[in-house]
Amino acid sequence: MPYRKPIIEKVHYSIGEVAKMFNVKSSLLRYWEKEFSTYIKPFKNKKGNRYYTQKDIDIIAYIYHLVKEKGLTIEGARQYLNKKASDEIDKISLVISKLKQLKSELLEIKSKIYELKNEQEK
Repeated sequence: MPYRKPIIEKVHYSIGEVAKMFNVKSSLLRYWEKEFSTYIKPFKNKKGNRYYTQKDIDIIAYIYHLVKEKGLTIEGARQYLNKKASDEIDKISLVISKLKQLKSELLEIKSKIYELKNEQEK
């Protein structure tokens, strides 16, 4: 599972924190920022450090899904995003995030059931 929403939500996340959420390099996020500049707009301080909002992270999650999971090219993902309204993108990324979280929780439950079953057989 590449993306899991943090337990404690902050207002801004550093590029390193966001890269860690998706298990990607910071350079990929900078590249996506350039390629999807209409959608990803992190705040930059005077030093040029990037800080992402939750909305930026949701859009990155959607781009991650399109490029890494569905296998679309950057151009294909850009065209796909251009067809979707921003409200729709927010809804879709929220659904993807919740489904991934649910999948993770179900896998944990499955693992615990398996452990209990093995203990009972001993």
